[in-house]
Amino acid sequence: MKQLAIYPGTFDPFTNGHLDVLERALTIFDQVMVVIAENSKKQTLFSVEERCEMIETITEPLSGTRVEVLHGGLLAEYARNVGATAIIRGVRQVKDFEYEFQMSLLNRHLNPEVTTVFLMPNVKYTYVASSIIREVALLGGDVSKFVHPFVLKMLQKKYEEQNT
Repeated sequence: MKQLAIYPGTFDPFTNGHLDVLERALTIFDQVMVVIAENSKKQTLFSVEERCEMIETITEPLSGTRVEVLHGGLLAEYARNVGATAIIRGVRQVKDFEYEFQMSLLNRHLNPEVTTVFLMPNVKYTYVASSIIREVALLGGDVSKFVHPFVLKMLQKKYEEQNT
């Protein structure tokens, strides 16, 4: 039986830290579904379709991945519906863990069959967050070490469009 994990997030944009966590998850699980969560509380730079395109392009060489969108609803229920046995969460620092720990307990209550697995990215990505990447790119800084070249191109294009 193949083990399926879901890796949910806003991924606005998908960073090398996200990719690192995904690659680590693929050493544990047969399949990892990257689930782009639509979050009405968050103002995103990229549309859901653009984020899907980014992640699909980046993960194309990785066997066992696919990209889906969660259009609202509970993550624990979504995990049940797709047959996932685990939820992957990247944890960069203690502050992340406190929030993720609460969410994992809630998800366990809502769906006892799913386990949350915390993975830490490579130390070189522990301070990389999508929000920081967006801000540095907006201000003209070099983020090429923190995102895939395709994401870098999309960031540059997005900010050029906004400035015209």
